[in-house]
Amino acid sequence: MPITVLVVDDQELMRVGLKMVLGAHPDIEVVGEADNGATAVARAAELTPDVVLMDVRMPVVDGVTATGRILEADHGSRVLVMTTFDLDEHALGALRAGASGFLLKDTPPEDLISAIRSVAAGDAVVSPKVTKRLLDRLIAEEPTPSRDPGILEVLTAREREVLEQIAAGRSNAEIAGQLFLSEATVKTHVGRVLTKLGLRDRVQAVVLAYETGVVRPGG
Repeated sequence: MPITVLVVDDQELMRVGLKMVLGAHPDIEVVGEADNGATAVARAAELTPDVVLMDVRMPVVDGVTATGRILEADHGSRVLVMTTFDLDEHALGALRAGASGFLLKDTPPEDLISAIRSVAAGDAVVSPKVTKRLLDRLIAEEPTPSRDPGILEVLTAREREVLEQIAAGRSNAEIAGQLFLSEATVKTHVGRVLTKLGLRDRVQAVVLAYETGVVRPGG
């Protein structure tokens, strides 16, 4: 079965271009499009796509609000945000709303395809450099933890170490090297961290780590 995608962008030229890029891959099927957040929410409920490719700055309802509504409806869709600016506060808002990651609009086509496949498979698409800059901005605005660190008490010492590594933007292979573990063991620990904390993916783990003060800007 192909990965079904809903393309959301207020610029028709952008939607046409995205559909052409995605349509060139037999394992991906664009099942619909929307030019604003309100339409995106309605189309997502109607089509239940695997992935919603979401613009953030749109009329009527913005992409952040639309992301939250789509994920709250819990139709099984995952949201991949596309933004023009790497320090876009809207992109950060979308991550906090539960998006599975974000890409810049100048992302090469092959990276976009890879990201869609990853998100559809249940992984998160995190650009460590850009994510860190966004989260550093969040912490600058909220210098004290905004979530009770006590929620992390369900984690073992090793799982907390893994959470810290995730927050640093490291891949499973990099975490394995840092903690002298096998990749399979790291993958198991990552899964347990997400399950225990009720998180959807690594992006939410990164946000939570910053909000609870596990890591700080530059840490």
